[in-house]
Amino acid sequence: MQPEVFQWFGLFAAGLAWTAQLVIGFGVTLARCGAGSTHWGIDVKTWEISLMVVAGLFAVLAEAAALTVFLETRSVEHDDPPPVGRRHFFASAAALGNVLFLMIIILSGIGVLVHSPCHQA
Repeated sequence: MQPEVFQWFGLFAAGLAWTAQLVIGFGVTLARCGAGSTHWGIDVKTWEISLMVVAGLFAVLAEAAALTVFLETRSVEHDDPPPVGRRHFFASAAALGNVLFLMIIILSGIGVLVHSPCHQA
């Protein structure tokens, strides 16, 4: 695979996975808690565990892609001419950002699992 594809996957995949987890999880919670959809029998915990695992897998794959690009460009400085300097810079940023997104994915999934979604404030 081309290093350019690894660079962009490593930079954006974890953030997009977290966004998908958040949006789909919100929709599942609305479907579970809505008066018109209670007969569907949607299990929020099963959905949230599945979303957390899939999003976490994408975050781990994004981290692997970012580290691959980083290691391939370790002899380059981040301010060297493009495209190699840009790849090194983005891989450095993505390697840190993906760890943060992985923690966000795990913590938001756990938060939904221990919190009862259907009660009035």
